[in-house]
Amino acid sequence: MSHPLDRPIWNALATHQSELALGDVRARAFDSRYAYFAAGADDSDESQAALRDLIPPGGEVCLVEAQAPPIPPGATLVERAPVNQMIAEGFAAAKPRADIELLTEADAPAMTDLAMLTRPGPWLEWTHRLSPFLGVRIDGRLAAMAGERLHPAGYSEVSAVCTHPDFQGRGLGAALTVAVAGRIAARGETPFLHAYPSNVGAIRLYERLGFRLRQTMTLTVLGR
Repeated sequence: MSHPLDRPIWNALATHQSELALGDVRARAFDSRYAYFAAGADDSDESQAALRDLIPPGGEVCLVEAQAPPIPPGATLVERAPVNQMIAEGFAAAKPRADIELLTEADAPAMTDLAMLTRPGPWLEWTHRLSPFLGVRIDGRLAAMAGERLHPAGYSEVSAVCTHPDFQGRGLGAALTVAVAGRIAARGETPFLHAYPSNVGAIRLYERLGFRLRQTMTLTVLGR
């Protein structure tokens, strides 16, 4: 039996995030205002055709799977790369820093500016609505933030951890990662995250915070 995190996108869209899903039992994708992620139910011709049809004209979708998925007929392979999936089982959260606060819809412009500057991953019109985000302000500016993205049953992904260049070196990213992971663990779920193998510094940080490598996944980007 496969692990739920072997197919985190499919399992998220079939459970906690089903209300954000386009498609049906053959293939599902996030509403593209939230994320570009998609997955087919399996490798059958029917599922692969449905997955292809969920690729926006002129756009792309991203798949993250333990096994490299097939390329649906009519789709093109834009990118394929390994990505480390890390998990923090039995995470014990420390008391979060006093300056960490819950961000709101009013913070969306500042969150978008920070994401566009630091590029923590795809950031779209409603990405900030995937979960409550946490942030730190310094002198009235949003200095750092982090939130959750994929939410399959029993797990939740720490994502969009980013710090403004003016405020790096202060441990903000680590503190926010711990705060978000602690919030996940407090719900009885297990935090996980993804990092490119080349991002050695981030991986070492996540290891110090209690994450371990669970699986090397395959990121696949498909276009029409």
